[in-house]
Amino acid sequence: MLKLKDTKTKDAFRYGYLLNKMYPYIKKVLWRSILLFLLAVPLGLLDGVVAFSLRPYMDFVVNGNEYQTFELCGHTFRLQAFFIKLIPVAIVMFAMVQGVLKYICNYLSDWTGNKMSNALKVDLFKKLTSMDTKFYDVNSSGIVLSRFLSDPDTASKNLINTLKGFILAIFEFVALVFVLLFNSWKLALIGIGVMGIAITPVMLIKKKIKNVSNATMVVGGNMTTNFNETFAGNKIITAYNLQENQNQKFENQIHEQFDLTMSLTKRVGWMSPIMYFVCSIGIAIVMAYGNSLILSGEMSAGSFASFVTSLLLLYKPTKSLGLTLTNLQSTFVSIARVFELFDLMPEINNTKNPVKFSGVGSGIEFKNVWFEYEKDLPVLKDFNLSVSYNETIALVGNSGGGKSTVVNLLPRFYDVTSGSITINGIDIRNYDLADLRNNISFVFQDNYLFTGTIKENILMGNPNASESKIAEAIKLAHLDEFIDSLPDGINTVVGERGASLSGGQRQRVAIARALIKNAPIVILDEATSALDNESEAIVQKAIDNLMKNKTVFVIAHRLSTIHNANRIAVLNEGELAELGTHSELIQKSGGRYRHLYEMQFGGNTVEEKSAGGV
Repeated sequence: MLKLKDTKTKDAFRYGYLLNKMYPYIKKVLWRSILLFLLAVPLGLLDGVVAFSLRPYMDFVVNGNEYQTFELCGHTFRLQAFFIKLIPVAIVMFAMVQGVLKYICNYLSDWTGNKMSNALKVDLFKKLTSMDTKFYDVNSSGIVLSRFLSDPDTASKNLINTLKGFILAIFEFVALVFVLLFNSWKLALIGIGVMGIAITPVMLIKKKIKNVSNATMVVGGNMTTNFNETFAGNKIITAYNLQENQNQKFENQIHEQFDLTMSLTKRVGWMSPIMYFVCSIGIAIVMAYGNSLILSGEMSAGSFASFVTSLLLLYKPTKSLGLTLTNLQSTFVSIARVFELFDLMPEINNTKNPVKFSGVGSGIEFKNVWFEYEKDLPVLKDFNLSVSYNETIALVGNSGGGKSTVVNLLPRFYDVTSGSITINGIDIRNYDLADLRNNISFVFQDNYLFTGTIKENILMGNPNASESKIAEAIKLAHLDEFIDSLPDGINTVVGERGASLSGGQRQRVAIARALIKNAPIVILDEATSALDNESEAIVQKAIDNLMKNKTVFVIAHRLSTIHNANRIAVLNEGELAELGTHSELIQKSGGRYRHLYEMQFGGNTVEEKSAGGV
């Protein structure tokens, strides 16, 4: 499974490949993009108008002629003084046209960029929700947010803006080069040659941009994770006075991000002064040589003024081209990172021609199951267990013994390393994945409630449930009295993670969610261990209703919560140590279950507790 912070962006320099990958998203905004790029052409060309108009205007002002003549493509043109006087007005008109075109271009650029970014985010979110549990185990929330939200913005918006800037700069460059050649091809060769030298360093920093961009992404993701952990763990931070620790961690991340930024600045920042210095040398040479051309009569004063203006204006698109190429490389790094995400594949998938779930039938069987989260570190070792239809099996044992792993394998949050798990005699890997999970209900120790109303959270168990089914689930979960006491009743908003509810209330909402799902298999993972005695008693009644006529797996540390179990499976370091009823296991002198029981209730009360039940 890929750790997102270890991204290599190996395709960052394969521009054709990446553009081909982006094409389905570009296609959705193709016509507006084409219009944007077409408008960028005259917008770039208009920058040469002012410089071009200076030649006839300056020559008219200096010489005071009735008209000015010039040659273009072998034809002689003559401008009357009247028209030349209109040049200042024409420049203002051109500026107005340029302003309107800039507004339209900026609007289209934002529209197309945001549309592409939104389409990418939707598809990436679908990819995120398709990933299996292991993906979330190995990647922090900050890295996930950075990769799935920030990179699509950079990939889409920057691509459009950068291409628009590239077209603008190219045609601005072409227009101004035309003016240079029109006025003096000799001086133009000098000016263009110098500009070419000035832009060369841009091509030398591509790899550094990729490396720094990847490193900055990782640091940015770590910072986001720090924020998320500070928000979610605020009580722990306060209780243990960890504020300084969190502050120092964030400050270190800020410094690391600063160092990365300055590292790129050191390598990119010097391009601007070098380009300026090289261009100034070119301008100095042009002015020195231009004086001799004017004195020899090869060039008019207006031509020289027009040429120098064009050359000075040419610095802007030349610099823009350099920055655009730098930004374009950063954009392709982001595009490469985005499509690395699309290449991710969940490890848990449907088999070819999956089987529809047909019920628990002959029961559930774990056969010689081995499982490991990390290679060569088995959590379950040759685990065997048979569970009958509508039987309640309790899993007990010390922490880390493998209890939660057993129930996590059943809905295929993970797949077994070896061995098999069968339901009704069919390997669960052969069932349709969604169908398998639709037939399993979970109630965890800390159930996650989503931002929304109580009703919306309950309906997650079955979005199509009728009002009568909702009311029945609420009653069986012993939520009715609590909900009736709320001003908005079932439409009360619970807040993020259900923060506005107590632990017992959250558990009962989760139980109502499981009840309305009405799945034949129920998994209770420490469902009451975090509750006080009063809340536990109410929740236990709700759980009893949930367990009726179901095949149930109960994980519990508190042995008092498993009195309804038909059998008890004792796990120790990934192995099935003991299996039997409470009465059978409590009689085993030196047994694991008896040892756990005595630790909770005291060794001298075993027989007394045994006689009365757990």
